[in-house]
Amino acid sequence: MNIFSTILHSALEIFDNQVLAWGLAACGLAQISKLFFELLIHRQWRPNVLLETGGMPSSHSALVTGTAAGVGLELGFNNAEFALASTLAFVVMYDASGIRRSAGITASKVNLLPEKLWPSTSNDKLKENLGHTRLEVLIGSIIGPAVALPGIVFFGSPTHLFHIIISHI
Repeated sequence: MNIFSTILHSALEIFDNQVLAWGLAACGLAQISKLFFELLIHRQWRPNVLLETGGMPSSHSALVTGTAAGVGLELGFNNAEFALASTLAFVVMYDASGIRRSAGITASKVNLLPEKLWPSTSNDKLKENLGHTRLEVLIGSIIGPAVALPGIVFFGSPTHLFHIIISHI
């Protein structure tokens, strides 16, 4: 096999990874839903929330819980890989609602300091919306498996889904 065919084969394997695909789909759905939460809660249409961290719901939580649930479904919930994926999910969610949230709260307090305390070259405000509340993490962690598990069971991988769509055209 030459290098091009090896790369192509590897790329096709990625598209055939249903756990990754549906974990990413859960993350994407959570991120897109931030637009609607922003509209409902703050009465603002802000497409910028698609590129921001923090907010309702946690797309990181959706990604890691959807992926962990997919690993459990595919390999078994008593499997070491599921334990590893679940542990990673807990660390990410703890970090989002603890450390990153605390950093955001600290940034908001620092931003309240008078500008004369800052060097003249760095008068940019610090980013405040870094982490998540526990509710935002909880909602994201529900979205993950709610998207990934039915996606894997009913549709499979993107490659499989593509073949189904093509066969019906």
